[in-house]
Amino acid sequence: MIDTEKIKQGAVNMFKVNMGLKAGEKVLVVTDAPTMDDWKKKTIEQLTDFVQRTLLAKAVSEIASENFPESPVEFYVYPSVGRHGAELTAEVAEKLKTVDVLIAITSYSLTHTEARESATKAGVRVASMPLFLADMFHPRGPMAADYMKVKEETEKLAKLITEAEEAVVKTPAGTDITFSLKGRSGGVDAGIFAERGAWGNLPSGEAYTAPLEGTAEGKVVVEKGWYAGLTENMTLAFRNGEVVEVIGGSKVGDEFRELLKPGVDEEPYKSRRNFAELGIGTNPNAKRPDNVLEAEKIRETVHIAVGDNSHMGGKVKADLHQDFVLPNPDLYFDGKPIIKGGKTVI
Repeated sequence: MIDTEKIKQGAVNMFKVNMGLKAGEKVLVVTDAPTMDDWKKKTIEQLTDFVQRTLLAKAVSEIASENFPESPVEFYVYPSVGRHGAELTAEVAEKLKTVDVLIAITSYSLTHTEARESATKAGVRVASMPLFLADMFHPRGPMAADYMKVKEETEKLAKLITEAEEAVVKTPAGTDITFSLKGRSGGVDAGIFAERGAWGNLPSGEAYTAPLEGTAEGKVVVEKGWYAGLTENMTLAFRNGEVVEVIGGSKVGDEFRELLKPGVDEEPYKSRRNFAELGIGTNPNAKRPDNVLEAEKIRETVHIAVGDNSHMGGKVKADLHQDFVLPNPDLYFDGKPIIKGGKTVI
């Protein structure tokens, strides 16, 4: 059950502070629901998490209706698309463009989709909240961070990204990867979406960019416990900017070996293998390692992604965007340490 009293203040603050909701503005709270395929393939634990998120979205819409009576609020459910970054139907995509403020509490992310981009181009302010959990609204949760301080640090890191030409990431677990940032700008996801067409994740707190395609060389080791269901380390080997091998990872590794199919040059696999993102977490209240939405915001972590980067300044369109969070990193820009041993040194 969703304890609405525990999440109420956090949800109200989200509309006031993060979204800057004004009287008369239309609000749409959307969520996805399990399809028959989901019911067949997912475990009871996974389905429970899925349904709880759908119910949370319903509760948030009701809190909005009660606390912002001058703003019409609509709740909308669509069938799950089965994968982060997979496109929505034309009907759902059109629905997203009809309001001023969109809150997307979903199990599959719509952040890196044409539907989300079309909505923001239409002026909609979007909070994409894939894998969001109710306790993220609690008083010491990541939604309760001082977003003005988060914004300040995030903008500083984004400036460094824009100025850099090459990045290196290393971790004690074995990550060692180099890639170019030449010509790419740093983005700011700091949780304040008060301007027309503003968008990002909630909880927020990351500086990010799309590395130059074809340049990533090395390996990324995703540590057990830092991805849902990952019980042993999983290594992604990169050459010429794409995944060429997925090593280990047990069941999760098998899923990515199937999703990415290293060695198969056909689409959609080739685009999915693209080294898509470098991100740096800046939210001091983010703590949870196995929930990607929160984990990638953990201050002084680094995350990388594979798949689509076309919605963050890159050139690759894919039906997948998947992030992997790396704790205790060393991060260098043009040979200068930015983070060392998981501590910011700039």
